[in-house]
Amino acid sequence: MCGICGFVKYGNRMSFEDHLVLKKMNSKLIHRGPDAQNTLMFDNVAFGFTRLSIIGLENGMQPIYNESKDIVLICNGEIFNYIELKQNLKSRGHLFTTDSDVEVIIHLYEEKGTDFLNDLNGQFAFALYDKKRNVLFCARDQMGIIPFFYTFVKNTFIFGSEIKAILEHPLVAAEVDLVGLDQIISFPGLISPRTMFRNIHSLENGHFLLVDDQAKITDMEYWDLPYEQHNHDVKIKSEAEYVEELGYHFENAVKLRLRADVPTGFYLSGGLDSSMIAMKVDQFLGKGIRRAFSIDFPDSQISEAKYQNLAAEKSHASLYQKTFYYSDISERLHDAVYHCECPIKETYNTASLHLSQAVRDNQLKVILSGEGADEFFAGYVGYRFDKMREEGLSDSNNLSQEEYNLRRHVWGDGDFFYESNLQDLTALKKSLYSNQLRAFFEDINCMEYPIIKKEKLLQRDTLHKRSYMDYKLRLVDHLISDHGDRMAMANSVEVRYPFLDKDLVEFSTTIPSKFKLNNFTEKYILRKLAEKSVPREILEREKFGFVAPGSPYLLQRNIEYINDILSYETIKRQGFFDPNLIERLKKQYSQDGFFLNVPFETDLLIIVITFGIFLEQFFEKKVPALS
Repeated sequence: MCGICGFVKYGNRMSFEDHLVLKKMNSKLIHRGPDAQNTLMFDNVAFGFTRLSIIGLENGMQPIYNESKDIVLICNGEIFNYIELKQNLKSRGHLFTTDSDVEVIIHLYEEKGTDFLNDLNGQFAFALYDKKRNVLFCARDQMGIIPFFYTFVKNTFIFGSEIKAILEHPLVAAEVDLVGLDQIISFPGLISPRTMFRNIHSLENGHFLLVDDQAKITDMEYWDLPYEQHNHDVKIKSEAEYVEELGYHFENAVKLRLRADVPTGFYLSGGLDSSMIAMKVDQFLGKGIRRAFSIDFPDSQISEAKYQNLAAEKSHASLYQKTFYYSDISERLHDAVYHCECPIKETYNTASLHLSQAVRDNQLKVILSGEGADEFFAGYVGYRFDKMREEGLSDSNNLSQEEYNLRRHVWGDGDFFYESNLQDLTALKKSLYSNQLRAFFEDINCMEYPIIKKEKLLQRDTLHKRSYMDYKLRLVDHLISDHGDRMAMANSVEVRYPFLDKDLVEFSTTIPSKFKLNNFTEKYILRKLAEKSVPREILEREKFGFVAPGSPYLLQRNIEYINDILSYETIKRQGFFDPNLIERLKKQYSQDGFFLNVPFETDLLIIVITFGIFLEQFFEKKVPALS
């Protein structure tokens, strides 16, 4: 993984001042690439690159050119199947000048134009400039593991791996995107292409951009989660056949993600998914050193150390357990928001920062993690609630007509429930916002803007509907972006996700629902696959969803900067939230013994607190205008 940034000017060539701007942009990404930095300027194009050296250590520096030097590439990420692609390209006469995995992108582009992206099995975001056609080609991987942000202002296309690099360009003015704020309150987090900065966009996963010589920007989707509509004629294979094929894809996914010229470790949570990865790594490494990393908590009631140690012992791994004290939350909250570039709804990002720091302190750059299994194999409680409703075990289907209509408006399906009743959510948001924002609530209400492609829910199995929603609303821009990539790369650590392997995910969409949720047993088929390798104590334990202490914990400890952010004067001066409601919430949350039943209740004050930190960090304590 690395950091990329740059800009293309239309109608003007580069100046010396532009070179200084590019260097400032690049400097904001050094945490993503501390090993080396480089810049390139030609004609009207400026590229910046910061390197985290993982593959091709000696000669993998970027930018990279094709043989005739008329195509130039900067790429953040990894192409895991590069060996096979490279062999194929070499057999057809292509010449390679580096040992880097990403060089295959240039030669595939030479052969296929933009039609090669699904040949790539990896995690990537890149910018490629074709000098012959004067075209900029940018793409983000299928699962959106690697971020890519961009804006277009005054005939200049500006991009970066993180928004903080884009903000260094003098043409870019930071403004709060109020619809983005509303998304964070409404859903697990931001949803691409929305960001917290007005007119700065996040390239959607599975999308690419073409910017031609007239500055026309074309945004194209090349991949989406391929759940098919109900088809009663499809032949269903046996459970054993699905388990066998899933095993093949899982094994290949782990094997590909062990490709690196530096040591690789893995996270161990003590749960099923990370334990499966640990056992497969053990199988592949032979006598190699296995390094595992875990977060532990001093509270014995939530400590998973017993299961982490068991998985480490079974996989012959040397386990580094990092104890996370709740006092670390307030100390790391500013760093978490700075690297997320957005407010957050939970404090667990601070624990992720803590863990990636442990990896870096142990001189590792690459880690494997188990995210993705819950979304594609029915691992959350919502899948069981859906089944209860379908089987008449719950009376929660008694909807008002207004709620039905609102769900139909937002999801395209009036019967589908996702996390909260939309009527209640709307009322909650209106109560939270200031009078100033309530006056134009419909303009900032994210439910009045496209959220998902509604046709993707039509005539699909209920489990697949929820899976698609979790993939779009929870996984891409929250769990593997602000919670994953950003917290790891803050400490120059690359995280790889076997369960997000493109081939494995595509196969998972063909597995019938009954093999994912079987008699209310979540991730049933994964458990069947894991039976021969994962210890039974882990295999049979209930899913443990740890929720880090939120704003009640922080308020009850009377932390000075928290009190300042939540003060009546500050909230009123900023003008985003209702200061009277914030005062009532402060009083309620500060009471001894008060707690929130997260995720079923929203921690409103942690959003307000982290939004206050966000304003301080990106607006230099000047309150942005409400517009």
